[in-house]
Amino acid sequence: MSVAQKDIDAITLQLNRTPRGLIEVSKRCDCGNPSVVSTKPELEDGEPFPTHFYLTCATLNSLIGTLEASGLMKEYEERLKTDSDFADKYKLAHLDYLNRRNKYGSNEEIKEISAGGMPNRVKCLHALVAHSLAVGKGINPVGDDALERLGNWYKKSCIEDKS
Repeated sequence: MSVAQKDIDAITLQLNRTPRGLIEVSKRCDCGNPSVVSTKPELEDGEPFPTHFYLTCATLNSLIGTLEASGLMKEYEERLKTDSDFADKYKLAHLDYLNRRNKYGSNEEIKEISAGGMPNRVKCLHALVAHSLAVGKGINPVGDDALERLGNWYKKSCIEDKS
């Protein structure tokens, strides 16, 4: 698989840096720009890279940062302790993440590491939301819930916002 140069250019604008280890655009915003990309489990220099689904949309990155700052991750961690159904779904999301990433290779250092704190903690909503966007609703309960809280975040182009 390859990523079109126009997408690489858009991702570079979104991230303010050249993307590394790209496999494909996994999800697009309504404006047509990439919002999530899939990356290799090992970068060109051999560095392990556990984040298979990487959020690129600057608008969404900012909104999720606000959610993180609000203390939402502690709320999710409490829910993981008290809601066994939610915790079980989160553990399945971890396995889904590993299975999808392992299709593109593996690195022994990150073999059992997914992203965002899965399967027992919530450490990065950006990674969990990226997983939800890339694979669709119903796989990652934390990512799904965070997206629901954001409403119609996709109504503005992140590249226009940055210019």
